[in-house]
Amino acid sequence: MGLGLWPASFALAMLVLPLPAPAALGGKAASVQADQLHMNGTLRTAAVGQYTQYEIQLPSGTLVREYVSSAGVVFAIAWEGPSLPDLRQVLGAYFAQYVEAAGTPGSGPRIIQQPGFVMHSGGHMRAFFGKAFIPQLLPQGVSPDDIH
Repeated sequence: MGLGLWPASFALAMLVLPLPAPAALGGKAASVQADQLHMNGTLRTAAVGQYTQYEIQLPSGTLVREYVSSAGVVFAIAWEGPSLPDLRQVLGAYFAQYVEAAGTPGSGPRIIQQPGFVMHSGGHMRAFFGKAFIPQLLPQGVSPDDIH
């Protein structure tokens, strides 16, 4: 009888235990590769002053940059290219705030400025751009203008 419970217990544990989260805005840096795999892109890394910049080149030509502080937290993301990246993936827990603040979908620019979440995006077909960051997580000496 004990062995018969093992498969059910294992299945229940897999549903309850947290899985590694992608390196989304506000997430940990250790899983940047999860984003790379999810978006099927190529990854380049560069140390820039007080943070590390991870660039993921998507097959579509879109470039996604993830900015990671020395504390190992993704404090900003940026993108540019012919298509939008998977915003649900890169915004992570902030995706709901984006959807709520953006209102109805449209082709115009989006500027969201909330105390804990800032996002600027715009463009048109084949030329999208944007950035999102958490103001409280910006490393000392790093300005929102440094995110691009």
